[in-house]
Order: sequence, then C-alpha cells, then structure tokens
Amino acid sequence: MYTHLHEKTIPQNTDDLEKLIDDIMSDENYHIILCEVDGKIVSSVSCIVIKNLTRGLRPYALVENVVTDEKYRGRGYASACLEYAYNISEDAGCYKIFLMTGSKNESTLNFYKRAGYNDTDKTAFIRWIE
Repeated sequence: MYTHLHEKTIPQNTDDLEKLIDDIMSDENYHIILCEVDGKIVSSVSCIVIKNLTRGLRPYALVENVVTDEKYRGRGYASACLEYAYNISEDAGCYKIFLMTGSKNESTLNFYKRAGYNDTDKTAFIRWIE
C-alpha cells in the first residue's frame, strides 16, 4: 500500500520489521485502518491516539499515511477510513485530530477539507531528522 504513497520498495522481512509490526499491533493507541475490496487492501490510514497533559487531560489524535491505490481513488475509500479514524478519536475522548500533508495538489487539499479538516487553525513546522 505504501508504495502508492512515497515508498519505492517493500521493506525486507527482517527481525526488526517483525518486532515493529508486533509493537504496532500490541499498541492500543495505534490504529491502522484498512479498506478492502474483493480481498484487496485499497486504502489505508494510520490513527494514533496520543495522551496529553492539557485540555483536561484529553488526548489528541494524529492521522498519518493516508493512501489509496491509484486504481481505486475517487470512490470514497479514503474518506471512509478518515471517518473511521474520527470515530476512534471521538470514542477515545480526543479533543482534536490533526493531519499534515506534503501535497500541494489542490485536489488533495480539497479532499482533506471535504473530510472536515481545515488549514487555518494551526501552522505546522517540520524539522527533518536525517
């Protein structure tokens, strides 16, 4: 799935990869949301609920790695995944969900706006770690 996002290759099946998958699967706050069509995963969203010391101790959620197979785009699959992430976040008592995109593509930005996200409340800064 992630080769449709920005990865070029599928990672080698190593002990480190297996451990990472086990860690993610056992983390009750890490959710990988999938949309399947005819047994094929066509869309995916990661939603991580993050504990918080402010806002009355209410957590917040981070949505990341929103991706849909190019052949299945425009059919509502990613929208359904984002809505599911919203429901997870609401059920966890989160006060907000945030999502960042590196896309400058107007259709992608409009997709996120239609999904209920805005680009006016916060300013995101990123410092990459090499």
